[in-house]
Amino acid sequence: MKTLFLEVLTPEGVLVSQEVDMVVVPGTEGEFGVLPGHINFLSGIVPGELRFYHGGSSEYIAVSSGFAEVSNNRVSIVTDAAEKACDIDLERACRARDRARERMEKEKDPADFLRAEVALKKAISRIKVAEKAI
Repeated sequence: MKTLFLEVLTPEGVLVSQEVDMVVVPGTEGEFGVLPGHINFLSGIVPGELRFYHGGSSEYIAVSSGFAEVSNNRVSIVTDAAEKACDIDLERACRARDRARERMEKEKDPADFLRAEVALKKAISRIKVAEKAI
């Protein structure tokens, strides 16, 4: 069976570097899947769940903003932040979600409201991914 090489890079370093069967990425135009032999392309990514499959198992990662490059059976994800499901502190993520919601309710400045909205999306994606590790 053919595989892809997946690499997930953050400012802290390499989070994933391995052969996989398939990758599903939260793109700016919607979620997209990549299988071996996929055409080359570049896409922005949004906060959400990145999943990949290998050897009959699946893994989940919460990713922040960034981009994905697909080229020659290689998927490179470059993101501001990424956490594997098993590494996410669920209680902390829930507190971040609640703080972001409070900020959105109180905020009058459009720029600050948008920042709070991004924080909310990140927290929600971390919660969804963390719950898959339970």
